[in-house]
Amino acid sequence: MSNKPLFHFHTITEYHRTAGLPKPAHPLISLVHMDDLKKPLSDAPFSIVYDFYSISMKRVKNAKFKYGQHPHDFDEGVLFFMSPGQVFSVDYDKGGMTHRPEGWVILIHPDFFWNNPIAKTIKQYEFFSYSVYEALFLSDKEETMLTTIVQNIEQEYNSNIDRFSQNVIIAQLELLLTYSERFYQRQFITRKVASHEILIRLEDLLHHYFNSGELAKQGLPSVTYIADNLNISPGYLTGLLKSLTGQNTQQHLHGKLIELAKEKLSTTNLTVSEIAYELGFEHLQSFSKLFKTKTNLSPMEFRHSFN
Repeated sequence: MSNKPLFHFHTITEYHRTAGLPKPAHPLISLVHMDDLKKPLSDAPFSIVYDFYSISMKRVKNAKFKYGQHPHDFDEGVLFFMSPGQVFSVDYDKGGMTHRPEGWVILIHPDFFWNNPIAKTIKQYEFFSYSVYEALFLSDKEETMLTTIVQNIEQEYNSNIDRFSQNVIIAQLELLLTYSERFYQRQFITRKVASHEILIRLEDLLHHYFNSGELAKQGLPSVTYIADNLNISPGYLTGLLKSLTGQNTQQHLHGKLIELAKEKLSTTNLTVSEIAYELGFEHLQSFSKLFKTKTNLSPMEFRHSFN
């Protein structure tokens, strides 16, 4: 069991107090510049949990952060997102923290979105479920664009609160999230080595699973099972596949399943029912329906086309 101290913050005000900051101007949202921190949460490695959302762009020269199973350096512009209840860890190089952190963090309590559509739509941004292995690495231009939005939020945050304040801040937050989603799609393409390495591991995993007899026993592997075996999050896996193949994970799995079905229909004497069973289908009708949806042919029509 880890000996790292765990900081669990239930409110934004509690975080401000622990970090030596003044009370937030609004109890449900805060924008913190990292160089304004009066004291670090800890000079030693630590973990942190928020009961609210966090959007951060940080640099710390001699620190690594860990979310999930993957450590990453803080020494370049990295944007990452945390949902309430997620655990985030910080490890320092030998000698503890020797450089002041740079960057900013926006903390938003879910209640801030009360009675606004973003309360539901924020859950559609898959990167809130990504691990930091899948953090967003920003170019200088992208960092400048997002910093401008953050400055707009800060200006509104520090103004006198009126009935428009919440909607203005939320509009800027939605713009920041939309740009982040665009930049993630760019990252899938530009970080091709990492992306294609994941695809290769995915193909190896599916090949082993499909040829091990597990299909008949367990059916198709779940998205969570695949993501866990690849050490990435389900959301990131789906986003990566959508970007590189145009399909989500379930569609990709069905495509592989149909290719295997075609192979068995064209090269074996197994009945359609036997093939359906080997592919993990309890009911022949379900297999036939999926096959026809994908190929415009019934399994028997496909088999006859080879005779």
